[in-house]
Amino acid sequence: MEHVDVAIIGGGPAGATAAERAASHGAETVLFEQGVPREDRAEVGPDSTDAAGMLDYWIDIMDFEFEEIPDEVVLQELEGTDFVGPTSSVELNTTGMDASYPKFGYTFHRARMDDWLHERAADAGADLRVGTGVKSIETDLSGPSHTLTLANGDELEAEYAILADGPQRRITLDALDQFTKPGSSIAEHLSPPEANHIAYQEYREFPDELFEKDRLKFWWGYMPGETAYPWVFPNDGTVARVGLTMPIGMTLEDVDSPESYKLLRASDDGIPSGSEYIRRLLELEYGDEYDIEEDFPIVEGRGKSKGTETYPISSTRPVESPVGANIAVAGGAMGTTSAFHEGGYHVAVRTGKIAGRLAATDSLENYNEVWKRAIGDEIRRNVAFADIVAEYEPDDWDWAFETIRDMQGSSDDGSIISNRYSAGIGAAKILAAYKKRKFAYRNGKYVQFSEDEYIY
Repeated sequence: MEHVDVAIIGGGPAGATAAERAASHGAETVLFEQGVPREDRAEVGPDSTDAAGMLDYWIDIMDFEFEEIPDEVVLQELEGTDFVGPTSSVELNTTGMDASYPKFGYTFHRARMDDWLHERAADAGADLRVGTGVKSIETDLSGPSHTLTLANGDELEAEYAILADGPQRRITLDALDQFTKPGSSIAEHLSPPEANHIAYQEYREFPDELFEKDRLKFWWGYMPGETAYPWVFPNDGTVARVGLTMPIGMTLEDVDSPESYKLLRASDDGIPSGSEYIRRLLELEYGDEYDIEEDFPIVEGRGKSKGTETYPISSTRPVESPVGANIAVAGGAMGTTSAFHEGGYHVAVRTGKIAGRLAATDSLENYNEVWKRAIGDEIRRNVAFADIVAEYEPDDWDWAFETIRDMQGSSDDGSIISNRYSAGIGAAKILAAYKKRKFAYRNGKYVQFSEDEYIY
């Protein structure tokens, strides 16, 4: 049987950075990625898990210098973002966070970014086995050591295992259940249908006069579901990704007031498909003057297939890892979150880097504390925001955006000023709710399954 120091399951941002860090610290490292085909990639590679936007301070969370990211990865530099409600809207031209990157952020080509991370891992000496899936993993606690059974039946033994199989968690759930109490399962916390959202996006060519190359755009309160929203992300040329995210398995019976959502119709007998939602959004925004299918054509050579892609997004709170068994879970597999409870390329990169370094230096027992110090503020902040808006309906979004505009005051850069009294009762309510929820998650309480709950 083949033996290695560190085995990594999953080749997305968490897995690739874990492999680079482990190999660069001298560990014999192998990464397994089953691979999916994409029309914008020559070979199979990791699945896409986000709409590929990067805010300024997220680059610092990734622990990269922005100058080292290849030019061909970055598509458009951003100046801000627009949040659109049913009757109100707000512009944000700063994240309000200290950051080394001089712009609001940028959109990027996800497959090229993944490929760059793979190149870094290979250059560091990691063995990347893309196109090779893992069937299962079993842990012997006497080592500890791990036996990986590959899709072809071969086996491999590793001293350390890093689970980075993304929000689908094909291997992670069973691997962690080895250490849960009888009658319980980690799936109670990380089951993909319950813990994830589903995202769908299309690559559309926009008319020149409508293409906003330096702004993101989000529509809130237009479709039902906790943190469900459509978006437009500018790509290269005049191509934009028009997409949405929504809960998995939602039905119209779950919606209290379907008539209040602009993207629902009285004739609907179910929740619309992603493609139908996008068609309705474009018709609503531009249909008076443009023929959507002719003037906003799908660019079929982009994305996974025929200019479209569907993918899961982690939309839950994270779990800690059973480090006593020499296992670390990183990125979407562990439930790390980003803005409004969605996935997060940046936190996947950072947790992968930490897991790889600590595994290679026989220090994995520190993983749970180290990743919380690195990304805990980000998770705590976003989980708190997600709690606040969880029950929002269209009117609530309008109220929130009007209040935020008042909080911005006369600021030229679109930032939110800190003096709540200048914006009245609404601002005080938002800030009080945020502080209360953030306080509730202090000292790592945003973790939903802690290390001491594992049984070895």
